[in-house]
Order: sequence, then C-alpha cells, then structure tokens
Amino acid sequence: MAVPKRKMSRSNTRHRRAQWKAVAPSLIKCERCQEPKLQHIACPSCGTYNRRQVLEV
Repeated sequence: MAVPKRKMSRSNTRHRRAQWKAVAPSLIKCERCQEPKLQHIACPSCGTYNRRQVLEV
C-alpha cells in the first residue's frame, strides 16, 4: 500500500481539491415523445427504452 513520505501542504491539498467539480448530467431527447431524458434510462414521461415500451405510465 502506498504511504506518503511527507505531509502534503494546505496549498497543494486545496489546489488538488479545486479540480473536483460537479458536472451537470447530459440530457438527450426521447425518440418517441421528444422529452429530455438521461441516457441509458427509460423515459419517465412515456416509459420507452430502446424503442420498446418498458414502463406503464
């Protein structure tokens, strides 16, 4: 297991942490109802996924 030899300074720690940013999820249009939805997830408004009806809405 890797163990640091020296203490990391506050400046370096904060500089590294500053790169962790929240990213907004990318939305795509549903092929059937054209509503925005997350990729690889069934559409919450019409219930289709991969051009098949998978949820009853």
